[in-house]
Amino acid sequence: MATADTSPSRPATPPAEARGHAHGHAPATASEVSLEPSHGWHVSHFFYRFDRDKLAAMPEAARRAGGEAFVAALANEGDTAVRRLQTWIVPGHKADFAVMLMDPSPLRVEAVHQRLMAGPLGPAMTPSWSFIGLTEVSEYLPNAEQYGERLIEEGETRDSPTFKAKVQGYAAREAGMRKARIEPDLPSWPNACFYPMNKKRKVGENWFSLPLEERTRLMAEHGRSGMKFGGRVSQLITVSVGLDDWEWGVTLWASRPDYLKEIVYTMRFDEASARYAEFGPFYTGYVASPAEILAHCSV
Repeated sequence: MATADTSPSRPATPPAEARGHAHGHAPATASEVSLEPSHGWHVSHFFYRFDRDKLAAMPEAARRAGGEAFVAALANEGDTAVRRLQTWIVPGHKADFAVMLMDPSPLRVEAVHQRLMAGPLGPAMTPSWSFIGLTEVSEYLPNAEQYGERLIEEGETRDSPTFKAKVQGYAAREAGMRKARIEPDLPSWPNACFYPMNKKRKVGENWFSLPLEERTRLMAEHGRSGMKFGGRVSQLITVSVGLDDWEWGVTLWASRPDYLKEIVYTMRFDEASARYAEFGPFYTGYVASPAEILAHCSV
């Protein structure tokens, strides 16, 4: 099997079919060397537990000062602020709280974690899990022409006023939809969950051996199921292929917690999920301020 030349004088060269075109990104030139992605932001989910024995051993004054430093580390203000930061209370034994961060700079994101661990409460905190990825525009998000073809496949007539209005409306929203995927705002809903996932690579169920047309059809069906929850659930997909143990991360926010259950259950019946998806651990979250996290955990 041929291998790339990875000597220090020459950067490794990926196969021609892999260079640049993945997910619609333009190929990078040799001069574009950066920690920041060419499109999108770094995204990290950090999960922590408090060590109750170590907290109990801390003098009251030190514990109070530690709480103040904890809140300050997550204030997301000044020169060290990241583009997006959200904190969650996490029920159950997997973690006590979570921090979700987004920024073009991976080191700026990582610095928040380091400040927490280096702070006065750091010795009484245990990182329990983390997941890293990048925002992206999915290769399955259609442009206006492709959207029109899907409408025709679903029975619309190309010359009908309804068809033209739908395509024009989609074209007007397309730029905003793409931007929302690579530079997303965080919804204000209080209920959240996160889980990683893979697409199967098993004999007879290998997602990556399917032609693009078939994968697009399956993802369009999956997307229609999700759209039924518009106004109740918001979703962010981050890609972690080559960056973490799982291939994608899914973050969901909902106006009520039962909607999280309903959307995951509903979408499990889609073929893209029922036949080809594998899921990692689920982390439930309730959006809360750093001060609310400390109060909830009796710190």
